Amino acid sequence: MRFDQISLKHLITSYPNWPVAGTTFRDLTPLFNDNKALHLCAHAFIERYLDAGITHVAAIEARGFILGSILAYQLNIPVILVRKNGKLPGKVVQDTFTMEYGERRLEVQQGCCGEGDKVLIFDDLIATGGSILAASSLIQQLGAEVYEAAAVVDLPDLGGVMALGQANIPTFTLLAYEGK
Repeated sequence: MRFDQISLKHLITSYPNWPVAGTTFRDLTPLFNDNKALHLCAHAFIERYLDAGITHVAAIEARGFILGSILAYQLNIPVILVRKNGKLPGKVVQDTFTMEYGERRLEVQQGCCGEGDKVLIFDDLIATGGSILAASSLIQQLGAEVYEAAAVVDLPDLGGVMALGQANIPTFTLLAYEGK
């Protein structure tokens, strides 16, 4: 099966002025609901990371859980759930970040990874990069190394990939979705 950016990109729905005025929400749900598209996305990531030596996939709530879990399963490695504040039991580490429309706190359970681990951070898209920067901070607090950040979509106009590069976090995305 051939990866085709065009056939995937047309499945992404845009919602102007949602959740707040001035923000265009890019909804990947139709892509996830299309079996062939979901398979194409998953396969592209699996091929990229099959021999990378990563030990964990840190999937960011909520849409990052979908492909992040598929990827971890196919690579036969653990998935780390990067959750919103207050969603995980037990001892957690937390970090706060700013999004384009507010502030949010993310957390992971202590002990989910540690020294010597190479972690891939996965989300559905990269906007400002805030959630991935926070996830990276959490992974590093636990002593693990961030191998790379990956997402289906990059929104270059919001500067997330650039911010991640400035933080020395390599990135990989399948698609770029420029403009409003």
